[in-house]
Amino acid sequence: MDTIAKQNLGVSAYHWLKHDIIRGVFTPGEKLRMSGLKERYGLGIGPLREALSQLVAEHLVVAISQRGYRVAPMSLSELKDLYDARAQLEGLLLELAIQRGGDDWEAEILAKAHTLAKVTEVNTPEEQLEVWDARHKAFHTAIVAGCDSPHLLKVREGLFDQVERYRHLWLRETVFSGEALTRKRDEHEALVEVILSRDVPRAARMMREHLMTPVPIITDAMKRQGLA
Repeated sequence: MDTIAKQNLGVSAYHWLKHDIIRGVFTPGEKLRMSGLKERYGLGIGPLREALSQLVAEHLVVAISQRGYRVAPMSLSELKDLYDARAQLEGLLLELAIQRGGDDWEAEILAKAHTLAKVTEVNTPEEQLEVWDARHKAFHTAIVAGCDSPHLLKVREGLFDQVERYRHLWLRETVFSGEALTRKRDEHEALVEVILSRDVPRAARMMREHLMTPVPIITDAMKRQGLA
């Protein structure tokens, strides 16, 4: 097998395994047995080890000395720390975006907000979750894109990866509730209004508050599911 083909297998293994960890197919603390992974994904040890090493770097998997790998644990303390870090960073990025963003930046925010607010036909609840989540991410990414700082955006991306398992718990509680989605839509509309008015202190404060609203919802979900 050539080098490119091997790299492609490693990338596939990484994406599949990461998706399953985030979605809870593998639970926190569960041992990731190589035999089971080979059977599930139809891949050899090489691509799987490469994927596991990358997920260790992203703190989604823990390497056990001479004993393989486990899914990283989840905790309420990590939940609060990750969300606080995200909220603080997002507030800073928004401040910079308001200062540096131009008309194109504003237009992109409005476009992504419109797409997120639109109701689309989906075939299954899981598809609804995937579509809403993708559009929600695109909306928030459009907001901070105006900061014009690739390095800060890379830090943001890393935090986003670490928080994904917790976010998924929140998504399941939110996307399948019409009332919760209505509240989110109202929050997004208010955010867009204050961002376009370029009121930096108020916009940053609202963004931080907005990003912290999932914490109590996730806390309840973790307790119900025995994760806390």
